Amino acid sequence: MKRLARGIGLALLGLLALAILAHAVIFAQVIWWSRFDPSETSFMAIRLDELREQNPNAQLDFRWVPYERISVHLKRAVVAAEDDKFVDHEGFDWEGIQRAIERNQRKGRPAAGGSTISQQLAKNLFLWPGKSYLRKAEEAVITMMIELVWSKRRILEVYLNVVEWGNGLFGAEAAARRYFGTSAADLGPYQAARMAVMLPNPRRYERQFGPRLAAHAERVRQRMHRSEVP
Repeated sequence: MKRLARGIGLALLGLLALAILAHAVIFAQVIWWSRFDPSETSFMAIRLDELREQNPNAQLDFRWVPYERISVHLKRAVVAAEDDKFVDHEGFDWEGIQRAIERNQRKGRPAAGGSTISQQLAKNLFLWPGKSYLRKAEEAVITMMIELVWSKRRILEVYLNVVEWGNGLFGAEAAARRYFGTSAADLGPYQAARMAVMLPNPRRYERQFGPRLAAHAERVRQRMHRSEVP
């Protein structure tokens, strides 16, 4: 029994050491990306693999643009639609999380997550789609790393450049050109609001942008002038 207990203890210590090492690697990457722009994210790699199952020559549509070349209307619209307390919180909107928990309990399923822009960015950069307690725990740890090292401006800049906006479509510049034939810098309020409301399910909404989503975009447009952005 003593040998068994010792073996279990050593195995747990080994797992702990591996977990610490893995998070140290992630933290190093977070520090690197605080100054250098990501060329690929975990979500991009996953989507590219999926596309290449159908077409071996498939490529992602992804174009990086600096923060100052993204329309302030899009910045405000995304904050209004996704995380209206973005500049004030430290990675987590606890009131939003509580509301999401209550909605999920009423529906009897995990329909709403209450994730902030920082949490969504952590997931997009390092993790995978889907819902699980493990992924949410990892997302929380990485969110704290990002908030510790990056400014709010950098968080929003990277988010707007790497977030998925359609099947194989990533970032504001590529999305603005596909949907409106213009640059991210030249998006107007109406266009920005329509793009912002696509983010919860972009691959679905690029195929079907119905009246309910259009009405939601109009509500976002009407209130986004109050959204504070870095």
